[in-house]
Amino acid sequence: MTVSLNGSADSDLVELDELTAQLRAELLELDVDRVDTVRVDEAPAGSKPGEAVALGVLAVTLSPIALRGVLRLLETWMTNRPVRKVRVELGDDSIELEQASAEDQRRLVDAFILAHQPGAPAEPEGGTGSAGA
Repeated sequence: MTVSLNGSADSDLVELDELTAQLRAELLELDVDRVDTVRVDEAPAGSKPGEAVALGVLAVTLSPIALRGVLRLLETWMTNRPVRKVRVELGDDSIELEQASAEDQRRLVDAFILAHQPGAPAEPEGGTGSAGA
């Protein structure tokens, strides 16, 4: 899973880096396997190879059961911080958490969690998907 932060309009790179570090620390308190900063392929001019990180981006390794806890943490974490949006990518799917109403946000997160629960159907009911043995 990849988590990307978008700061508020007046956020700078230092603040985004600090917010990312704060979020990483809080995610590590959950039942996740790892939380790493994401490296970029091309380093900015003047930097040493291997130094470049994507600001505001974390790679989270977790079991499917931990997804709900991570998404709920993100919902509450961004409430009192200068973060405009948090984007979560899981495989080919993504969800963007923004400053929406609590009810709308909860429905969106619940649907995303339901779609990624172990044993969730990959196709609509009545499809011809194969079952694991």
